[in-house]
Amino acid sequence: MLRLKSASTKTDFRFSCRLACGFVMGLSLLSGTAFAEARSSGVIALSQARAMAQAAESKAVSNGTAIVVNVVDAGGRTILVERMADAQIASLDLAERKAISAVFYKRPSAAFETALTGGKMAVLALPHAMPAAGGIPIFHDGHLIGAIGVSGGNNAQDEQAAEAGLAAMKE
Repeated sequence: MLRLKSASTKTDFRFSCRLACGFVMGLSLLSGTAFAEARSSGVIALSQARAMAQAAESKAVSNGTAIVVNVVDAGGRTILVERMADAQIASLDLAERKAISAVFYKRPSAAFETALTGGKMAVLALPHAMPAAGGIPIFHDGHLIGAIGVSGGNNAQDEQAAEAGLAAMKE
């Protein structure tokens, strides 16, 4: 039977707590960095994701659609999701799938739609491939840093809104 000494356990616990607190404090200091610094770091900042969503939503309003915007990081993990008031519930999943598709394959989800329209049925067997326009990868200095996925209008409208969001990222 393994027994731990209470003194060393308390010391280890205190050290772990101090380490975690230092890490959290460091993160809070970094979160105050300027928008331009976040842009140059190769990581999508929450402020950038918000700006992208706002631009995509503005485009959707001009197209007469209500959309969901999903911005993900390079691993396909969600940074931000926004759903306009009248957007259909299914668009929550569809926007995420479009963004993940763009990250996993480093190309717009529209490429899979084009391939499927061209008769390449194998697209349907590709894991995480979403054959519908509206997912666009985001690159920084040639490296993939994430993607934006939009759903709610038709595929062309979703693509236009995603492009507007991407343009906001580059500003």
